[in-house]
Amino acid sequence: MKVLIINGSPRLNGNTSVAIREMEAVFKASDIETETVQVGNQNIRGCIACGKCFENGKCVFNDIVNELAPKFEETDGLVIASPVYYASANATLIALLDRLFYSTHFDKTMKVGASVVCARRGGCSSTFDELNKFFTISNMPIASSQYWNSIHGREPGQAELDEEGKQTMRVLAKNMAFLMKSIALGKEQFGLPEKETRAFTHFIR
Repeated sequence: MKVLIINGSPRLNGNTSVAIREMEAVFKASDIETETVQVGNQNIRGCIACGKCFENGKCVFNDIVNELAPKFEETDGLVIASPVYYASANATLIALLDRLFYSTHFDKTMKVGASVVCARRGGCSSTFDELNKFFTISNMPIASSQYWNSIHGREPGQAELDEEGKQTMRVLAKNMAFLMKSIALGKEQFGLPEKETRAFTHFIR
């Protein structure tokens, strides 16, 4: 099994990485392959709603979004991690996620999602909710922990002192591993839920 971890922090080895490392160790112990990609330090523009991805099968801007697309398709789970800026996620990460989720037309049903947020103090809950919306519009179940998936620290490395936050990440990874394995067994026995023809209701005509 595979998990793709997207680190939205622009800082290498910052506090967001502390949370990711806790999860990586649990995944390794659970025989789950992980790949972590740092995106917060890259130049990524937002979606322009051109619709070319429906013609080309990929985003018109040929950058890391198109590199991540096949990795996302192959994985059983996706972790999105971000520092908190003004009670929301890093804008570079959101630009990437908008394009990644919109331009990839493969079925994401039952891929397990988990969001992780890191802040000095406040804004974690709103950022956590913001990131989870990418999963809930894609038929992706969300892994939970014993607390909201947040860790705290200001200076690089301070999150190492947040024992509750680190434990939350370990529990999250254990629950995510269990959920992915359970879904894999369920798919073998029952298959995926039957799809309905998509209905669209437009309020402005």
